[in-house]
Amino acid sequence: MLTVDQRASRRSPDRVGDVLRLLNPAVPAVLPFERTAGDEFQGVLAEPDVVVDVVLRLVREGGWSIGVGAGPVQTPLPPSTRAGAGPAFLSARRAVDAAKQRASRLAVRGAVPADAGDAQAVLSALAVVVERRSDQAWEAIELVEGGRTQAQAATELGISRQAVGQRLAAGLWELERDLRPTAARLLARAAG
Repeated sequence: MLTVDQRASRRSPDRVGDVLRLLNPAVPAVLPFERTAGDEFQGVLAEPDVVVDVVLRLVREGGWSIGVGAGPVQTPLPPSTRAGAGPAFLSARRAVDAAKQRASRLAVRGAVPADAGDAQAVLSALAVVVERRSDQAWEAIELVEGGRTQAQAATELGISRQAVGQRLAAGLWELERDLRPTAARLLARAAG
């Protein structure tokens, strides 16, 4: 369960509609992302690796406080995310409130607090990696993650294969790939 709040929404344009149009077609959700109030939206996801993907996508977009609630939801599920209930919803609410007080603007709360804390630590580390990545590193990462070899990426970018490797290394791409499954496992454990 994710509850996400736009930062500085009183001083900037509303971005919720744009991010909903970005996420909903691309993210397999149990209940789709939808605006819940003002500058906030929620979505219910079943797979922890998808949660990691969405969290990092939102971190890259910037300007969001992200709360992850790990735990069960009340069933049967309602047709709308706004009508949902259960421990995951409560945890996500507590998490987004906590995220607003954290430097990473990201928090995890869950049924197993110790595992939620560990998931939060790993996701926060990943957030730092994503936030500090240069545009050049993103170019190389997107090409390689899109299925191109480093040599193909080099040709497309007009640089050497070694330069692509340097961009991947500078962007800590390998570290991100190592930490993503760890974050997903910890989120699954945090759900109980």
